[in-house]
Amino acid sequence: MNGRERREDFRFYLPLVMSTRSVLDIGCGTGALLHWARESGHAGRLVGLDPAAGMLTVARRRSDIEWVQGDMESAAWDGEFDLAIMTGHAFQVLVEDRDLRTSLAGIHSALAPGGRFAFETRNPLARAWEAWTPEHAVEYTDADGAVIRIEVAVDEPVEGDIVRFTRTYSSERWSRPETSHSTLRFLDGDTLAAFLADAGFITEEQYGDWDRSPLSEASPEIITIARRPRDR
Repeated sequence: MNGRERREDFRFYLPLVMSTRSVLDIGCGTGALLHWARESGHAGRLVGLDPAAGMLTVARRRSDIEWVQGDMESAAWDGEFDLAIMTGHAFQVLVEDRDLRTSLAGIHSALAPGGRFAFETRNPLARAWEAWTPEHAVEYTDADGAVIRIEVAVDEPVEGDIVRFTRTYSSERWSRPETSHSTLRFLDGDTLAAFLADAGFITEEQYGDWDRSPLSEASPEIITIARRPRDR
């Protein structure tokens, strides 16, 4: 199994993509999921959207997929897709209410009537950030054979549903560590449902993990499939 096939979220989303003729991947990164879909025989329209030019440079190794630099605030699709997806907890990067509403409005507009929006966010009741400590550092080997260590430290105190944290990357081959700072929003189920309803979505399915187990207080994820209603 390669890296993408090991990802539980990709294995969840791929059947949705394969069963849909036109797909928008929001925050597509290097395009791994759409690459996999095309290699698996998807013959319809696949579009990847991401704000990072460097990510899209890697994604563009496949020219039979549309790649667009930007976000849902700058995009202007109108009823063009049967499915929109956000993987890798990208939904949690939408921290401000305004950003959430703008993005959801753009997704709703981009979907055809009856189109679905599938995404996940970490369940705040599971308090995943409490395990984001240097003691839980992970290591991986990059393409050049260097072992990279990643440590995460949460900026205390955690305020409401906002979690700020710092990642530190280090390697024996580097002269000094590198750091990055991130902020994520952990929406509870009721707040998430309210944002979706306000944007005109109907929530059709929710799961608590990638095995499609029911959502509960102990679930690590809130995996949602919402739908733009058909016009009456």
